[in-house]
Amino acid sequence: MNEEVEVDDNFPLFSRKIAPKKQHPDSPKRNNTTTQNPSQRPYLQKETNPSSTPNHLSFSDIGLAEWAVNTCKELGMKKPTPVQCHCIPRILAGEDVLGLAQTGSGKTAAFALPILNKIAEDPYGIFALVVTPTRELAYQLSEQFRALGSCLNLRCAVVVGGMDMLNQAQTLMKRPHVVIATPGRIKVLIEANPDIPPVFSKTKFLVLDEADRVLDVGFEEELRVVFQCLPKNRQTLLFSATMTSNLQTLLELSANKAYFYEAYEGFKTVESLRQQYVFIPKNVKDVYLIYILTKMEEMNIRSAIIFVSTCRTCHLLSLLLEELDIEAAALHSFKSQSLRLAALHRFKSGQAPILLATDVASRGLDIPTVDLVINYDIPRFPRDYVHRVGRTARAGRSGLAVSFVTQNDVILIHEIEGVLGKQLDKFECKENEVLDDITKVSLFGRPIGTFELALQ
Repeated sequence: MNEEVEVDDNFPLFSRKIAPKKQHPDSPKRNNTTTQNPSQRPYLQKETNPSSTPNHLSFSDIGLAEWAVNTCKELGMKKPTPVQCHCIPRILAGEDVLGLAQTGSGKTAAFALPILNKIAEDPYGIFALVVTPTRELAYQLSEQFRALGSCLNLRCAVVVGGMDMLNQAQTLMKRPHVVIATPGRIKVLIEANPDIPPVFSKTKFLVLDEADRVLDVGFEEELRVVFQCLPKNRQTLLFSATMTSNLQTLLELSANKAYFYEAYEGFKTVESLRQQYVFIPKNVKDVYLIYILTKMEEMNIRSAIIFVSTCRTCHLLSLLLEELDIEAAALHSFKSQSLRLAALHRFKSGQAPILLATDVASRGLDIPTVDLVINYDIPRFPRDYVHRVGRTARAGRSGLAVSFVTQNDVILIHEIEGVLGKQLDKFECKENEVLDDITKVSLFGRPIGTFELALQ
């Protein structure tokens, strides 16, 4: 008798049941395999071989309609990337898909194009719900959906925190084709208005973008509420640049024609990215930062993102750069949503060549002019490092990532090197030149206490 594994009805990611697997779920095979249940019906196909992608494939070869192929041409998308070649046909075939690929590899188009292809066949109500971890990424996804669906009269709604809830509720009641939401705000809207859950009753696609972050424990309650509104016959699509145990466990719950495309094992950064470090005392990080920023033009760097660990540090550095007449925008969660969008717009438009940001900017943001990423603070987890440095060297372009390593960060940087399987190179700079600016930076820096008082 074949015993089935029950899936919690209140939290059904793939909304199905499966026969028990022989191997332990935490020890998946790492080769190209098709696993079968006792009735010999394939329910999980996994591919871990990016080199198997034929170079001659076009967008029409992978099943997209003519209008979608023409739209891709108009947007300068010459041919599908490996993640698009492997995942788009599977999505069009009705399968659940987990796509794991590098930052800048075209994951958004890998799920947006087949969804739009299906919408064109039968447009009605809310067709797809896309859940993403940050507000900025939600707005970027909406721009990409609108660009790819420009000839469809696509109605796309963004539902995020920091914006008017009444307007968002009214927008959902009009049943747009695609809803892009952060977990917290969509949960609040569903619970606050009994008329909203029914509008999701015929949703065909659920997408979790940056799925490893969305599926963190912190979002479990939000997702539980959202999933209760969705039909069980939907397709579920997960996309991320980093794999976690949550993703692997949930993949094991997908029984009926689930497909897992894994471009690589573990964590990986693109080959066109130069990754370097500078080992410095903690109290002169500001001095080294200013030195590198003043050398941007000399290094042919158009724009840079500086990642810090806290909102406080982000604000302090923005005040420092302002005092030194260095144009920069600051992005962190203590800002209102309108100010966050304004800061991002200033950076994207080139008005400010430098963006100071916490990890709210580390996921998914695609800004072609970013040539430099500076880790002012080393992230606690290697996967956050991978996402941060992935803001540059996107879509085949080159880029530079420089990490400031202090005596307290040695263990963290060794962990990052361990998961990447490579050592970071040393960033070459003349210490005498760097220290020439120490007086200027100290004059406006933290020893005076001006910035600390400004925060009180």
